[in-house]
Amino acid sequence: MNDISPLAYIGEGVELGANVRIGPGAVLLGPCTVEDDVWIGPGAQIGAPPEMSSLPQNAAWTGDLQHAGVRIKAGAVIRENAVIHQGTYRETSVGARSWVLNRAYLAHDVVLGDEATVSAGVSIGGHCVIGDRVNIGMNAVVHQRRVIAAGAMVGMGTPVTRDVPPFAKVYGTPPRLTGVNAVGIERAGHDAALAAVLLAHYRSGDLLTGGGWISDAFGTLRDDVAWWRDQGELRPVGVVEGL
Repeated sequence: MNDISPLAYIGEGVELGANVRIGPGAVLLGPCTVEDDVWIGPGAQIGAPPEMSSLPQNAAWTGDLQHAGVRIKAGAVIRENAVIHQGTYRETSVGARSWVLNRAYLAHDVVLGDEATVSAGVSIGGHCVIGDRVNIGMNAVVHQRRVIAAGAMVGMGTPVTRDVPPFAKVYGTPPRLTGVNAVGIERAGHDAALAAVLLAHYRSGDLLTGGGWISDAFGTLRDDVAWWRDQGELRPVGVVEGL
């Protein structure tokens, strides 16, 4: 059974799963799919048209449905005053069991992985791809078309102007890779020893962008490394001196 505040606005083209909770003042515009067990806080704004001057600013609240929509996957939490815009050629999507905290912004065509955390005040530009279990600290800003790979951690206030490899810890201005998210590797079910394997590559300046064979030394991290490589032309962050 859903629990929808009478003060929320649910527009045409919005499909709600089971056990969805939506707070007062929230606005959901179609096309939009909200899967089961999603929590949407007061004042959240989901499904406004993409911020692109070449596309119409359609009035979805009147039934003028355009663009590629938004999908909030099962178990996600969207906190108060978060803003998520429609996709242009693909759904803007929030992964299963992910958290988008208060005042966070996801622009058009952003794909956020499962079990990720987008902290308060974070802004993510259009077309970004964010992997599973990523944690982006408060008030960080992610430039459009950037890639943040699985398990990475981005520090508070960091301007992410380049791509972030798997399980990297990145912060500073300009952003620099400062270590490996060893705790995240274990929590994701990988052998703790794999943190040292990644760290050795990053220390050598190898940010795993080359194609071809993936070393067996990566063990269960092979899929995450392959996903990172598959994202196309990458421009990784630099490595802090003395890592």
